[in-house]
Amino acid sequence: MKDEGNNIFSVFDELLQRSDKEIALNQFSKVIWMTGLSGSGKTSIAIGLERKLHTNGYLTQILDGDNIRTGINKNLGFSDEDRTENIRRIAEVSKLFLNCGVITINCFVSPTIKIRKQAQQIIGENDFIEVFINTPLDVCEQRDPKGLYKKARNGEIKDFTGVSALFEEPTSPSIEIKTEKKSIEDCVNALYSEILILIKR
Repeated sequence: MKDEGNNIFSVFDELLQRSDKEIALNQFSKVIWMTGLSGSGKTSIAIGLERKLHTNGYLTQILDGDNIRTGINKNLGFSDEDRTENIRRIAEVSKLFLNCGVITINCFVSPTIKIRKQAQQIIGENDFIEVFINTPLDVCEQRDPKGLYKKARNGEIKDFTGVSALFEEPTSPSIEIKTEKKSIEDCVNALYSEILILIKR
């Protein structure tokens, strides 16, 4: 806080505001929080969505395990405590992007209602778009692009969501994408049409 005469104000009052940056970018910033089982297609859909948004002039940033757990969260494991801290940090980083006017696309299993609620509270209810990438467990296991389900079934991975750890489906997500009988392109197009309403100025 500064005190100039009788004027007490925060330095943050002098900074450019989120609205200034949104005007410059010609978009409304939101956090698109994609939840679903491993192998559900979250990252593939996010990549397709980002490319479609970019083509149409929107500035975005994807956050997922590859760029979070190898960087800011590389010191965290997979205990309940570490999973909670992982999501807390992701939400705080997302909020920084949000305040810069950037549309942030997050791809995280975030398996419980409680942990997603925590993220929503940090980011803000009006800016948090929960997207449930709804893919049946057996389909995710058939895909198993990283061989994680096989390892979990063989006991090589403990507390693996969907096998030995609980996944709580969202009860009322902002958007639900059922992927079982759809191509990635179909899923991207369906999600884009829903998102566009929220980000277009």
